[in-house]
Amino acid sequence: MKALADLRLFIRTADLGSLSAAARQLDVSAAVASAALKRLEAELDARLFVRSTRSLRLTTEGERFLGHAREALRMLDEGSQALHGDHAELRGELRISAPSDVGRNMLLPWLDAFCERHPRLQLRLLLSDSVVDVYRQSVDLALRYGLPPDSGLVALPLAPNNRRVLVAAPAYLERRGLLASPHDLPAHNCLRFMLADELHTQWRFTSAAGKGIAIGVEGDRISDDGDMVRRWALAGLGITNKSWLDVVQDVAAGRLQTLCTDWIGEASPLNIISPHRRLLSPAVRGLRAFLQTHCASVPPPPGG
Repeated sequence: MKALADLRLFIRTADLGSLSAAARQLDVSAAVASAALKRLEAELDARLFVRSTRSLRLTTEGERFLGHAREALRMLDEGSQALHGDHAELRGELRISAPSDVGRNMLLPWLDAFCERHPRLQLRLLLSDSVVDVYRQSVDLALRYGLPPDSGLVALPLAPNNRRVLVAAPAYLERRGLLASPHDLPAHNCLRFMLADELHTQWRFTSAAGKGIAIGVEGDRISDDGDMVRRWALAGLGITNKSWLDVVQDVAAGRLQTLCTDWIGEASPLNIISPHRRLLSPAVRGLRAFLQTHCASVPPPPGG
């Protein structure tokens, strides 16, 4: 099993950018880690890292080998778990990318509960509203709102009926008054979100009669972090148009109030994104089922 241990060390070193940090995480000495890396390079007849006194980075050969090493370990972990049937204990590392707002305020306690059920599972959580390239970046899955633009990606639904809702803090509404309809938005301070340098200045709604409208909005605050936009709304600084999953807890606690509930906001389904179904490990499948159950327990937004 030395070869497997050497592969794990190589992957962890590549992820951390430090051989000593990888050794600490894997509970081996620096000398043992160094010997393992040299042994792997000798077996492959290739140099995997460029080393200096202050840094360590992958060589071109190391970059090529890294993806194969990850896939090999993933398949071996799946084979080990298959030997024990559906009730096998999940193990290994699960790397997840998620949006900042739903990641911090909804996903974290769910992931804690999942990890309690599977104590041998290691979790790596990357929170960002940037669109992650699941082909290149070191993640097993990405949680994202909306369908992926790349038709080659696999999208597994978690909350297919999620949508956007208008919300504001009671303090803001006391100062500025309620909205009769989305047509009143241009008279209000709208807290806006930008993604990949695209500023969302058009908020879209559908009336009870099925008529769609797009309202141009303006305001004094813009962020590329969804959680920051939510915090501005909580501070009573304006109105925002957020995914229901992002604000459902704030609405239930009375910190935010939904507006124009007779109008339907844009659909914002939450999906698990993966580059290929063969990469759906037992851990990914188990997490998906777990999250589906929790998402189904979230009450629907006002208006159905």
